[in-house]
Amino acid sequence: MIDLLNLAAIPYPEIDPVIFSIGPLAIRWYALAYIVGMVLGWRWILRLNTNAGEPIKKEKWDDALVWIAIGVILGGRLGYVLFYNAGFYFSNPSEALKVWQGGMSFHGGCLGVTVAMVLFARRHKIPLLTFADLISAAVPIGLFFGRIANFINGELYGRNTDVAWAFVFPGGGPNPRHPSQLYEAALEGALLFLLLNWLVRNRNAFSKPGFITGTFLLGYAAARALVELFRQPDAHIGFLVGGITMGQLLSLPMIIGGLYLVWRSQKPAA
Repeated sequence: MIDLLNLAAIPYPEIDPVIFSIGPLAIRWYALAYIVGMVLGWRWILRLNTNAGEPIKKEKWDDALVWIAIGVILGGRLGYVLFYNAGFYFSNPSEALKVWQGGMSFHGGCLGVTVAMVLFARRHKIPLLTFADLISAAVPIGLFFGRIANFINGELYGRNTDVAWAFVFPGGGPNPRHPSQLYEAALEGALLFLLLNWLVRNRNAFSKPGFITGTFLLGYAAARALVELFRQPDAHIGFLVGGITMGQLLSLPMIIGGLYLVWRSQKPAA
C-alpha cells in the first residue's frame, strides 16, 4: 500500500535551503523570506497609511519597522524555545541563539510584535489600535513567504495521506504527507491578506480602530486550528489533552483577544 501511495505522490522539489554561501556566510531561503516579507509588508503599510489620510506620520514608519523586526525575531525565537522545546534549550542554552537553523514560533513573534507596538506607540504618542490595524493588514504577506520557506526547508510537514497532491518529504519517512506548509501559506497568507484588505477597501474598516487587528487574530487562529488537523505535531510534543495540538492551544488566546477587539470596535465612540 505504501509503495502505491509513493507512486501517486508528487516528487518533492529538493531545493537547497542555502541560496548561496561566501566562505562562512550562508544566505538561506528562510532568512530571505523574513526579509522579503518585512520589506513588502512595510511598503504595503505605507500605501495603506497614505490612502487612509496618514493617521500616522510617514516618517514614523522607518523607526517602527526596526522595532517590529526586533519584536518578530526575539519574540519568535523565545516563543519557540519556551513553547516547543524548553527542555532541550534549557540544557543547551547556546543553541537558542542559532536562529539561522530555524525554529521560530508565530505565536511568540505575535507577542513580541505586540510588546514592540505598545512601547513604540507610547514613546511616539500615536494611537495604538490604528497602528496595530495598519500592521495587521500587512502581516499575512510575511506569513505567506515564511510558510513557503518552511516548505523549501522540508519542515513542518503534514500527516500521512493518500491525496493526489501529497509529497514525500525528506526526513518525514517513506509515506506521502500533506503539504501543510502550503495550506498555511494559502490560508494564513493569501486568503487572510485578501480578506483584511477587502475590509479596508470596501468596509472602511480603519474607521473602527481595532477591527482589523481583531479580524486578523480570529482569521489566523481559525486558519491555524484548521491546518493543525493536517499538520504533523512536533515529535517531542505530540498531541495534548483531548487530541489538540500545541498550535491549536496557543491559538485560543488569539480567539479571545480577537473577539474582544472586534466587539470593542463596534462600540460607539464616547
